[in-house]
Amino acid sequence: MAKEYSRAQRVAEQMKKEVAGIIMREMKDPRVKMATVSDVWVSGDLRYAKIYVTFLDNDEQSVNKGIRILNKAKGFFRTMIGQAMQLRIVPEVSFHYDKSLDEGFRMSDLISRTVRHDAELRAENGAESENSSEETENSDATTK
Repeated sequence: MAKEYSRAQRVAEQMKKEVAGIIMREMKDPRVKMATVSDVWVSGDLRYAKIYVTFLDNDEQSVNKGIRILNKAKGFFRTMIGQAMQLRIVPEVSFHYDKSLDEGFRMSDLISRTVRHDAELRAENGAESENSSEETENSDATTK
């Protein structure tokens, strides 16, 4: 019987919780206090971990600064993860910005605009078809 979750997936889930807690409680830099850990990917051999984060203020300059700050604190995070999780090998961590939230907002906005545009077109076509049917009724009444 196959395992539902691999060890790497279980470690990734635990790391996600630990890193989120470290950012909330242990980080002293106020520029990254508003970071949210959205996902963690751990390699199969548990040697490397990519930590995906989002920020409350997501303009490009502050995002780049936040990622740079987090990547400078890699050693601190490895130490804290090692103490909390008691792994034999603590993965090398790297922080990356998770663009999926921004893409989701962009796609939602595109869908909303398209639906609105379609409704406007239907309303215009409906008004035109009502006018043309009235004209047809008027022309039928005059010919009788």
